[in-house]
Amino acid sequence: MRASRACLVTAAACAAVGLAAPIATATNGPSNVNVNPFRVHQGAVLTISASGCGHGGTVTSHVFQRPAHLPASDTTSYATAKIRHNATPGNYHLAVKCNDNPRMKTHQFTVVAGRGTMGGIGGSLGASDTEMKVGAGLVAVAAIGGGLFIARRRRLNRAEV
Repeated sequence: MRASRACLVTAAACAAVGLAAPIATATNGPSNVNVNPFRVHQGAVLTISASGCGHGGTVTSHVFQRPAHLPASDTTSYATAKIRHNATPGNYHLAVKCNDNPRMKTHQFTVVAGRGTMGGIGGSLGASDTEMKVGAGLVAVAAIGGGLFIARRRRLNRAEV
């Protein structure tokens, strides 16, 4: 009789734990949403991280070329989104929505004007002050070293005669 009661209690406990398991895996929605970099250029890539999306999710913004997808993860998920080349510089918001929860979390980021490349003749002609100082220092060291080498060589040649 006592063994059957113990088996009944054990079976009830296992059933309670088994029924509670799906509830424990439900999330409270996205949290800890971050972007890197906070200030992004037109046409550049933005990295988004979010926690709480155990079954994956989606990141959207009207300046993204296409929505970014967060992979399923029990910890922090990462997604990348490309900013449109013609996005107007300014402050924007993105929205993170998990697949298993209707809640959304937003985060702000800034789009700044794109910068041109320093290529071609325009980029090859201008040197910075630091580059000029380093170059001048190297030339000075080479000149002093060359002068000392020649002076020492002359003294050695005179001693042989």
